[in-house]
Amino acid sequence: MSKNSLLRKALQKIKKIFIILFVLQLIYIIMLKWINPPFTITQIVSLIEGNGLRRDYIDIQDMSRNARLAVIASEDQLFPDHNGFDVKSIEKVITEGSKKAGRIRGASTISQQVAKNVFLWQGRSWIRKAIEAYFTFMIEKIWGKKRILEMYLNVAEMGKGIFGIEQAARQYFNKSAKKLTRKEAAMIAACLPNPKKYKVKPPSRYIDQRYPWILRQMNNLEGDKDIQFLIEEEKNK
Repeated sequence: MSKNSLLRKALQKIKKIFIILFVLQLIYIIMLKWINPPFTITQIVSLIEGNGLRRDYIDIQDMSRNARLAVIASEDQLFPDHNGFDVKSIEKVITEGSKKAGRIRGASTISQQVAKNVFLWQGRSWIRKAIEAYFTFMIEKIWGKKRILEMYLNVAEMGKGIFGIEQAARQYFNKSAKKLTRKEAAMIAACLPNPKKYKVKPPSRYIDQRYPWILRQMNNLEGDKDIQFLIEEEKNK
């Protein structure tokens, strides 16, 4: 058999594998519109590193409006309005990145963080960022904002080995996420930039300084109609 024939066969196999993988990941994305991921890479790494894995997936109606509002105020105030990407922040990162070679800053929306936390690994490489952009686009189109916010509040790490708002509420304040006060929700949201470093209880200096700012932002955003749609209380199904 000629080298050309072997090359064609190899390319055909690679093409088939690519198609199969593409279909499987698409099916997985669609499934996650209604079900929660059995695990994430970040959760597995947490176990391997000895930090444990404490999580409780809950429905969005079991998360207090304070929790939903706090993470939007802290992480992505344009969340209801963008298509998954904060273009202005991305442009700023690119501009600053060109001045500071080798440094990659974050401009991640809640949607991008969900794409990373659910489908990918932690890291700051451009390759990972490119794959993250694909998954961000897909979940925006398939899931919608409420499901993205619900997923974020279920899978985000909120302390060493603590994943999701329900487990965070129970670990830090001995209550369910449904009963979090504004201050408690803001304190949890304050740790999100680096949940392994910033302790919620007892609060680190960073948490003490940041959560009052988040509370002010919550007050400013609460009257917005698009925000209200995402944080409104819902009756249990």
